[in-house]
Amino acid sequence: MQYRKFGKCDFEISSLGFGCMRLPILNGKSGDIDEPQAIGLIRHAIDRGVNYVDTAYPYHDYQSEVLVGKALKDGYREKVKLATKMPVWLVKEYSDFDKYLNEQLKKLDVEYIDMYLLHALDKNRIDELEKIGIYKFLDEALKDGRIKYAGFSFHDDVNTFKRIVDAYNWSFCQIQYNFMDENYQAGKEGLEYAASKGLAVVIMEPLKGGKLAKNPPNEVQAIYNTAVNKKSPANWALSWVWNHPEVTLLLSGMNSMEQVDENIDTASKALPNSFITEEVEVMDKVKAKYKELLKIGCTACEYCLPCPAGVNIPHNFSLYNEVYMYNDLAGAKGTYNHWIDPKSRASSCVECGKCEKACPQHLSIRALLKDVHTTLGQ
Repeated sequence: MQYRKFGKCDFEISSLGFGCMRLPILNGKSGDIDEPQAIGLIRHAIDRGVNYVDTAYPYHDYQSEVLVGKALKDGYREKVKLATKMPVWLVKEYSDFDKYLNEQLKKLDVEYIDMYLLHALDKNRIDELEKIGIYKFLDEALKDGRIKYAGFSFHDDVNTFKRIVDAYNWSFCQIQYNFMDENYQAGKEGLEYAASKGLAVVIMEPLKGGKLAKNPPNEVQAIYNTAVNKKSPANWALSWVWNHPEVTLLLSGMNSMEQVDENIDTASKALPNSFITEEVEVMDKVKAKYKELLKIGCTACEYCLPCPAGVNIPHNFSLYNEVYMYNDLAGAKGTYNHWIDPKSRASSCVECGKCEKACPQHLSIRALLKDVHTTLGQ
């Protein structure tokens, strides 16, 4: 296992962390975790050198923290840094901070949490939390020992990210980053900014929800096949992230022993700045080929927003593109039908045409939204 210094802190952490959002389940129900299998996976990873385990309040229908607490019995708690996240969207007043932290300590059955994150911050959430007194709460929780290090996970634009980084004495942050999302949300600019401030940077979605690990389109696989050093798609994607010296660790939601062992083996070899010139060129070509597979040339400039009917046009187009880029119709349909507010779906378009007048790409948005719903709707 490779280990990297945790930002400005005086310890090292495994470059691979175990993410507990996609544990094996029974009966197709997220909250019905296969406990023996999940515990076995987590402990196997720890036995092989993983020392960072990440969960959150809502994962697996609020059962992930309970499962992780069980997995860390029998001496495993002392071998890892435990990370979980406060459900900040549920916080309405100052007392709620203590309420949820204490509930999480109870669910995890631990006396303290090593890495405590504010979950999924964006510009609106941080504004509300600051009004309530979030930084005072973090100071108190650090002082009384219930948490050891304070951080945040993030989903918004890079300028908001920088503002949050500068707002408090954070130890670490967590951002989405992979070779297809190099300039998405915090992106490379945010990665480098946080690292320059001494923050450890934890990477989530290094495989873009598994899309970059599945069988790629033939055109993409053909590029991988040209490389002298043969790797699986997952190995290529993870190695690309680890190649960045600013990255402290990445999280992987592993749900089989094969995945655990493959990722650990990759982690042991994927050192910072270890990509040779040929490998950099391969990844550049792969990225370009994926982009060529776009069906809708939306640049997510958001000139079409706000939509009078509430449709999130760029998000709908992004899901539609993923069907063709990543051979993932089932995943895109699942997101469209179960994770997007019905008002934001393509089907809510009233065909007013305002978006088409604003679109710098001159897309036929109304017709394309119909295609989106025809493809992704139930």
